[in-house]
Order: sequence, then structure tokens, then C-alpha cells
Amino acid sequence: MEYILTTNALTKQYKQFKALNGLSMHVPKGAIYGFVGKNGAGKTTLIRLICGLQEPTSGSYTLYGVEHSEKNIVKSRRRMGAVVETPAIYLDMTAEENLREQYRILGIPSFDGIQELLRLVGLENTGKKKAKNFSLGMKQRLGIAIALAGDPDFLVLDEPINGLDPQGIIEIRELILKLNREQQITVLISSHILDELSRLATHYGIIDEGHMMKELSADELEVACRKCIRVEVSDTKALIRVLDRMNVDYKVLSDTKADVFAKLHITQLTLALAQEGCEIISVQERDESLESYYISLVGGGENV
Repeated sequence: MEYILTTNALTKQYKQFKALNGLSMHVPKGAIYGFVGKNGAGKTTLIRLICGLQEPTSGSYTLYGVEHSEKNIVKSRRRMGAVVETPAIYLDMTAEENLREQYRILGIPSFDGIQELLRLVGLENTGKKKAKNFSLGMKQRLGIAIALAGDPDFLVLDEPINGLDPQGIIEIRELILKLNREQQITVLISSHILDELSRLATHYGIIDEGHMMKELSADELEVACRKCIRVEVSDTKALIRVLDRMNVDYKVLSDTKADVFAKLHITQLTLALAQEGCEIISVQERDESLESYYISLVGGGENV
């Protein structure tokens, strides 16, 4: 598999605090990579490092196969576009003026592509309206347009839907999907809003306290988050004996609860448990979400 970004034991330390602690990750070409973690987990630190805004304390990373310590890394970074923390826009300029300024900064000789970029992000009709009068979602889309000005094939977005209303979230989601599917742009999205990420991502990296807990594809997550039946009983030891005899897959959660990954004949199960002196208290169908999978991985309470 071809990777746009890889990191190897990447560490960033500020005095006694390790923002990144031996982070190793792999972003495949063509992916929408959901970089998952709570606030303070190290997501923005990683993005600042790969954008060249800071240097790692130890470890390494590669962009397009070029290691960060090589001179050619500058060329690799030119193939990236990024919105880090908040969009870098001039509030007293229009959307078009913002893009013209970015074109000048990048040394792009012609402004011919600006109208197409504005159409791509849905800002073609903003005319002379200043960015300070834009909604938060419009500012975010303008920030993405600016990040796309250099025609990158790798887009890095740091919490792109933070603070947006439902309509703004839908607009950003549709834009990211369009860029990935129609423009073949690989996207790295950091977020702690897991429900929204699950609608977008093809791959996930789950980070906690600066360390990669798990990397997996959306297909692998679907298998890990398979549907199950949660059974609450008076004695799981008796339940285990019955389920073993039934030859089904299960996971014990506590002295009274277990998840069963099979279709169960409830009457048959009840009778078998009764013979073991065990009562069924409740039975629930469940479909584990990204959020509950994340909690089970990093801690923070029982899967609910």
C-alpha cells in the first residue's frame, strides 16, 4: 500500500509534557483518514509538525516517501494544503481577494483558477461581501479554498466542523467527500466529533495521550463494531457454559453481562439457562458505534 504520510516513533516534548509520545501512523493514498482523539490528545501537535511549523523532539515522519530531515521535504510540503486550528483568512477582504492574496504568496502567476475554486467550495456568489460577515461555515469553506490554492493532493484539516451548525456540518462533509472522490485528494481530518467522522472516514487512527492506540480501516471498524445481543443474567458463569455448548462467539463484560455475536433463539437460551439455575434479566440488540469502540479502547467508562 502506498502511504502519503507515515510517522515513526514521533515524539514532541514541551519541558516535562509529552504532546506526542512515540506516535506511529500511516495515511494511505486516496484515504479520508479520521484522526480521532479527545482535546489535548496530540492531534494538533502532529499537524503542526508535518506542516513544518515545529520540529519533533525525536522520531521521524515522511511525506510522499521523503523524510522530514531531508531538504526535499519542502517540495513534499508544497503538495499539502492545511487548515490548522482556525482558517487563515483576511476578514476585511472578499473571498476572491483572499484567494488572490494566497495566489501571490504561492507565486502563482495567473488568477485563472480562482473562480473554479470558489465554485468548488460553494462561495462563487459571495461577491463583494467581506469575510468578516461570513457565517462560521463559510469561513471554514474559504479556509479550505485557500488551502487548495496550490493544487495540493493532500489536505489536512484540524477540527473542521468545530462550532458549526447542522447545515454547516453537512456542507463541510459534502465538500470533503467531493474533494476526495472527484479530485482524488487524500484527506487527514482530526476530530473528536466521532459520529460525524464515521460518515466520512475510510481509515482511522485513534490517539490518546500522544500515543497511537489503534489504526484500522472503515471495513475493519465495521467488523469490530459488529451487531450483537447484550444479555444480562444472574450468573455469567452459567451463561458461558450454555454459550459454549451452543458454539457461538461472545464477550463477557461483567459478572452479569455479556455480548453475544450471533442470532439467538431466546426461548431455547432461557430454558438452557434455567437448567443451570440462571435467570435472564434483560436482552438488548446492540450495534456498537465508533464512539463506544473508542471508549472501550482508551477508557472512560463502560460501552453504552
